[in-house]
Amino acid sequence: MSKNEKNKNKNKKEKKSVGNSIKAIPMRINLLFFLIFTLFIILIARLYNMQIVHHDFYLKKLEEAGSVTKVVESTPRGQIYDAKGTVLVSNKAKTAVKFTRSNKISADQMRKVAEKLVTIVPGALENEPLTERDKKDFYLADADNLRKVQEATTTDEKYDKKTGDKLSEGSLYALYISKVTDGQIQYSPEQEEAAKIFKRMNATSNFNTTIVISGDLSDVQVATIAENESKLSGISIGNDWDRDYGKTALRPLLGTISSERAGIPAEDLDEYLSKGYSRNDRVGTSYVEKGYEEYLQGTRKISEVYLDKNGNISDTKVLSDGKPGKNVKLTIDLKFQEGVEDILQKHYQEAKNQGIANVSEGAYAVVLNPDDGSVLAMAGLTQNKETGEITKDALQSFTGSFVPGSVVKGATITAGWQYGVINGNETLIDQPIQIAGSPVKQSWFTNGGSLPINAVQALEYSSNTYMLQITLKMLGQPYYSNMGLDLTNKDKVFEELRKTYGQYGMGVSTGFDIPGESEGLVPPADKSSIGSLLDLSFGQYDNYTTLQLAQYAATVANGGTRYAPHIVSGIYEGSDGNALGKEVKSIDTKEVNKVDISKDDMDIIKEGFYQVVHGDSMATAKDISAGESVPISAKTGTAETFATDANGNSVSTTSNNIVAYAPSNNPQIALGVMIPNIASTNSHINQEIGKDIVNLYNSMYGFK
Repeated sequence: MSKNEKNKNKNKKEKKSVGNSIKAIPMRINLLFFLIFTLFIILIARLYNMQIVHHDFYLKKLEEAGSVTKVVESTPRGQIYDAKGTVLVSNKAKTAVKFTRSNKISADQMRKVAEKLVTIVPGALENEPLTERDKKDFYLADADNLRKVQEATTTDEKYDKKTGDKLSEGSLYALYISKVTDGQIQYSPEQEEAAKIFKRMNATSNFNTTIVISGDLSDVQVATIAENESKLSGISIGNDWDRDYGKTALRPLLGTISSERAGIPAEDLDEYLSKGYSRNDRVGTSYVEKGYEEYLQGTRKISEVYLDKNGNISDTKVLSDGKPGKNVKLTIDLKFQEGVEDILQKHYQEAKNQGIANVSEGAYAVVLNPDDGSVLAMAGLTQNKETGEITKDALQSFTGSFVPGSVVKGATITAGWQYGVINGNETLIDQPIQIAGSPVKQSWFTNGGSLPINAVQALEYSSNTYMLQITLKMLGQPYYSNMGLDLTNKDKVFEELRKTYGQYGMGVSTGFDIPGESEGLVPPADKSSIGSLLDLSFGQYDNYTTLQLAQYAATVANGGTRYAPHIVSGIYEGSDGNALGKEVKSIDTKEVNKVDISKDDMDIIKEGFYQVVHGDSMATAKDISAGESVPISAKTGTAETFATDANGNSVSTTSNNIVAYAPSNNPQIALGVMIPNIASTNSHINQEIGKDIVNLYNSMYGFK
């Protein structure tokens, strides 16, 4: 077959194929139309069946239909115990009236429910505030009142005068509110109570549950509400709890929690919502309650609430019971805490009786375990200088800061070693320091003379000029009489001294495990004079907290490791009643840093602290050795300060402070004590308090 003939045959086949395809299109379209027609007939039949044949059945089903929502409720918080297992914070169960808001309930219905509840539980919210706006909201919740106000509103008022646009619902409601007069909201006590309940109900978002009444409801009141739940849309009886803190010496440190009404504080809202909290959850807002929120907060109870078409609760199904929060055990024994407070009270009252504490802010003490940072006691007294009233104030032991005085000298010597200006137990001449144009600075024990002393003696005698000479060397300007000072390195040396002090915990965060601690008062170096730098070297410039001084003492006691103080020892799985339960997590010791000096140099500081108490006649805390039950090492500080008396007069004072640890050869406790603005240069109140705390510990527990 020729090539042309083959092409002709091929073309004939292609034309035939195309023709067949064209003929198939109408058939497919007809089939599609048939399917659509068939489905349409089925749909019509279904609609006929529902709307005509079974009309009454589906109408009844629609009328009975309600809604289902998940309700998430918080569970009781974990309890807090002292080191010996004494309950410090528990939960007190109480009955609650709860309101679950449906998306169908109206303001008028909520108002009527509130009015009914007042007749059953009168005076339940008598102490709750009620604003003018709250009263107006309650007035407009009445459908008749709202209609009257709407009718009194002109059409022009419903439009924005500037844009001509119709007012939004919010703006329109604000307009209605403005039209409610004072005379229309003059309520009886019962009506005001109802307005308060309505306020809580109205603040509940759709499908959420809130507590509208809680407290001492009688059995009759509970039964009456339960019997009438079908008439009280959204109302049910449930459980609630109050935090019971008792009245112990540790109460201030425990902190507080928010109320359900307040919910999560605004500053913490995003963080907690990201963790699955609800806005109205009660959370810790301060100290232990806040610091250990993640453990104290329980897992939430989850329920399905079924509402009928009127918004009444028809059934409730618990999906998850939830679990109470875990228990927290403190490192502090309540009995020892009380003993330390008694010691402060005794000696501070004696100082008041002597007339030397009238302008003092108070007295504060912190006791630590130097080997792990456990807080053993944290006590304080604060005085109202106008009235003389003394109150317990443990919080000031880590939130209030004062001038430390000579207690810092061990850290200043450390800086001398770290920056290479002294070596080991180096001897310097204690002598009056005369800087050109400045008053003479000298130590208390030389009477204007000179005395060769080494580093240990500088601590024992509390030499100011040894510290000044270290600082001048750090400036690159060794001392000579009537010298002038070059300011070039001032800021640098400020930072160097403070860096070393920070290694001991002074002027920086201690790493305390609960929020709220102060880092002290540390003025900027570039805003401070060179004279202030010299004062800093012997504790007369920066201010520190009592907790910082205790951490300093603990760091020296253990040989140079700074541990973060912690007030919680462990987390426990709660059990029935007040039992602590089984430990599920131990709070680990947290090392912050090590002081960057050799063991030999640290031993020099420890020897100096020992000689402060046990040295010769010039030792500054010799009185302690007379009554100590075990050898105590310490460093005192009597910073020169000024205070204002009740008449506004300036009074010369000293801040009487001490850091100490015991026993000297095997330290098991370390402490810091601060008593600011004592109007005497001869008071040893700091030494007496420090010694008595050590002796108290020994008498209660004994040293190993």
